[in-house]
Amino acid sequence: MKILFVGGTGTISMAITRLLAKQGHDLTLLNRGNRNSDLPENVKIIEADISNEEETAKKLEGMTFDCVGEFIGFVPSQLERDFRLFNGKTKQFIYISSASAYQKPPKGYKITEQTPLENPYWQYSRDKKACEEFLMEKYRNDGFPVTIVRPSHTYDERSVPLGVHGDNGSWQVVKRIMEGKKVIIHGDGTSLWTITHNSDFAKAYVGLIGNPKAIGETFHITTDEAVTWNQIYNAIADALGVELKPYYVSSQTLVDMSNYDFLGSLIGDKSNSVEFDNSKVKSLVPDFKAEITAEEGIKMTVKNVLAHPEFQKEDKKFDEWCDRIIEALEKAKEDFVC
Repeated sequence: MKILFVGGTGTISMAITRLLAKQGHDLTLLNRGNRNSDLPENVKIIEADISNEEETAKKLEGMTFDCVGEFIGFVPSQLERDFRLFNGKTKQFIYISSASAYQKPPKGYKITEQTPLENPYWQYSRDKKACEEFLMEKYRNDGFPVTIVRPSHTYDERSVPLGVHGDNGSWQVVKRIMEGKKVIIHGDGTSLWTITHNSDFAKAYVGLIGNPKAIGETFHITTDEAVTWNQIYNAIADALGVELKPYYVSSQTLVDMSNYDFLGSLIGDKSNSVEFDNSKVKSLVPDFKAEITAEEGIKMTVKNVLAHPEFQKEDKKFDEWCDRIIEALEKAKEDFVC
């Protein structure tokens, strides 16, 4: 099949790119060329900034596709642009939304595609919902062949999945664990969460490409395994061969005592216990099965990050913030001891 990806080298999309290339599809990536060095040789590149719609339209002139995958659309204006660029030029348009758009707090821990989209805590999630609404309107009114996919917490070999981290990603937390420092975990670490390795995600996504039953439908794609945050952090420590020293702080306290967007990422997402029912995607991709467990995936990722200094991005600001939070809460405990 002839496929175009907008992006194609991110955490979610890189695994899909590699899988499609391995299968021999005619795959082209439209991006700015910042992360194309590790791509398979048979992947084509159109180097362009899609925010420059006129330039992009010229480079796409005369082209048609069996599928266009959009991985970097975050607000409705970007999807309006995509509609202008690709309407009538593709048989399928797959949009990456987000499972964080599901109702928070959830009325039940089991999430299906019928769970309402309503997240008052995170603008990112509300924007994703608005993007979905725009695309489904275009499907109903104009026949735009959209398929919507909602990932949850998907990770790759470049970054360890975490609940609480700073602006530079997860490395600073990994370093704190290695150095024997206390590590902040939201809540008491017992809430359930789902982390999906991108190579597993890719198998289901690829199975939706070219499937006429996927048009006009929404799907989430995750592993069926649910683990606690304590299990996730202990798996990281085990992979490092050290003891975890957890420091538990309520999500609301973290919101109140920082400038990080923990209101969205925690209250609006990771502090909620959820499991995902993947029956719908499996009905169209019956051979889909997530095979990499959380423990296995974390072990592989830690090993890879330790072997590649370019993934070890320091975050002194976050490190100092952690120390200040812990010191302040310990002092508060002492002040209230009778």
